[in-house]
Amino acid sequence: MLGAHWLMLFGAILASWVVLYAMAIPAELRNASRLFGAEFWVALCTVTPDLAGYGRVALMWLLMCTAMMLPTALPAFAAYDDIGQTGAKTEFPHLATGFIAVWAGFSLLAAGLQMALFQFDLVSGFGDSRSVWLSMLLLAIAGGYQFSTLKEACLSKCRAPVTFYMQHWDEGASRMGLRLGATCLGCCWALMLLAFVGGVMSLAFMGLATLIMTLEKLPEIGRWLSRPLGYALLGGAGWMATTGL
Repeated sequence: MLGAHWLMLFGAILASWVVLYAMAIPAELRNASRLFGAEFWVALCTVTPDLAGYGRVALMWLLMCTAMMLPTALPAFAAYDDIGQTGAKTEFPHLATGFIAVWAGFSLLAAGLQMALFQFDLVSGFGDSRSVWLSMLLLAIAGGYQFSTLKEACLSKCRAPVTFYMQHWDEGASRMGLRLGATCLGCCWALMLLAFVGGVMSLAFMGLATLIMTLEKLPEIGRWLSRPLGYALLGGAGWMATTGL
């Protein structure tokens, strides 16, 4: 039977996906829902930078990070639960909060980047790239980062969470959560920025990226995935460079 801390974690993931789904509903359907007294949800789900402003765009990124990153860290959370056993249950929220705090910081930066790109007309109101060169640059950065020593170092920690916890157990759950979040950020920041290529509000991109990042952190699967993924991303950048698409 799942403990309360796991129910809260899965609840946060589910709630984030539900709100993101609502945000992805076409504008005409959101407008139609006004007939049924849904002004609050219409306002919440309006996330284009020109209408929503920085705060709501940052909230959207935080929801994305919660929905996409928490599933990738489930094996690490489970390992913490196993090691700490009974005592870990009371500290589990501190671990998860530290993890999310790191991604909250990333959300603030990503929202600022989206606002800046929007001002220069490099992305649409919904975060889709309007520039072949921007898309090519982001694909090249993400592809090249797949082969970096920093990416490999971060992945090695994510793939061996028990070793990670043993190294930092004395620091407490909150600091370990921050470390785990920073390690996860080191693994995934470049892939997350591909949202500007695949569409910031695209549920298809979010679902595919979540699956890829989750598999990449699994030791038996991820080691066969990272380098081919890097070649694929670099190939996509090269294809854009030669075709102009």
